[in-house]
Amino acid sequence: MSSTRKRRVFPFTSVIGQEEMKLALLLNVIDPRIGGVMIMGDRGTGKSTTIRALADLLPAIEVVEGDPYNSSLEDPDLQSNDVRERIDSGSDIQKGEKQVPMIDLPLGATEDRLCGTIDIEKALSEGVRAFEPGLLAKANRGLLYVDEVNLLDDHLVDVLLDSAASGWNTVEREGISVRHPARFVLIGSGNPEEGELRPQLLDRFGMSVEVRTVREAKLRVQVVDQRTAFDNDPESFSDSVQEKQESLQQKVVDAQNILNEVFIEEDLRLRISAVCGELDVDGLRGDIVTNRAARALAAFEGRKEVTEEDIARVVSTALRHRLRKDPLEQVDSGDRVIKAFCKVFERNESDDVSEFELATAN
Repeated sequence: MSSTRKRRVFPFTSVIGQEEMKLALLLNVIDPRIGGVMIMGDRGTGKSTTIRALADLLPAIEVVEGDPYNSSLEDPDLQSNDVRERIDSGSDIQKGEKQVPMIDLPLGATEDRLCGTIDIEKALSEGVRAFEPGLLAKANRGLLYVDEVNLLDDHLVDVLLDSAASGWNTVEREGISVRHPARFVLIGSGNPEEGELRPQLLDRFGMSVEVRTVREAKLRVQVVDQRTAFDNDPESFSDSVQEKQESLQQKVVDAQNILNEVFIEEDLRLRISAVCGELDVDGLRGDIVTNRAARALAAFEGRKEVTEEDIARVVSTALRHRLRKDPLEQVDSGDRVIKAFCKVFERNESDDVSEFELATAN
């Protein structure tokens, strides 16, 4: 891990509690194709702190020096058109290094601010495409965080989700078109009391987690003490957990490297789809995300084969937000997922709920 940091943020390994949220974030970093995380819950539960800590935890990325899109030196899918043209023509490309970008999307952002804008006057007068990159360009190869996503204009959410799914952003105006890579981990958060997200948009997020305020007095005191210690002396506090940070960072890098080698048996894939069928989940996103999340979890733990326990640990976060809501039903959607999982995998429900809770706390 680089010793020179541009920003001092609270260390990821020191975040107390919220294990389900931390695991979902790590799995999405290991495999961004999972599709991002929607975090719903109380205010002041450390959502923003944890996400910034995740960006700080990740190793620096190699970029093309001076490129506004954080273009990769090797992967064409992560390169802007300008960089690709320079490579094709044999021009000299300077290598740079950059902290993984973590971009905040403010609630009042316009579509031009998000997607970028084309300077029509310059294009017409000088005959050049003058494109001012937006937040999607800056977020390429990083994290894009939208707080209070349930209060964001629906058309902006549509743009975000489309870019997150395709990995590209296209801006078209007055016959001029600009396309650039926009591959990022989309993280949304919100408070259900302030409005629900439309089901068809919620379904587009790979995973969904619910965070609650810590009620236990000892844990609350521990959280306050740690935050106070960090605020008083960020350098010393960060140095004290540096070894843990480096260990977790290496674990994530190793998982990314072996992810494509992780195997999931056909019987387990069939059972995952059976759980989705039992829950009457629309479409196939639930099946795909559960498979990907289980593989990412196995890779995170250094294994190349998915187990039943891996599925147990991710199935609720992958499916709970895809269930049809019944306003008269008192059962939590996560409990419904666990019940269906136990039925399909032929496990004792009362035992399995406690095992599931223990698994998500690891």
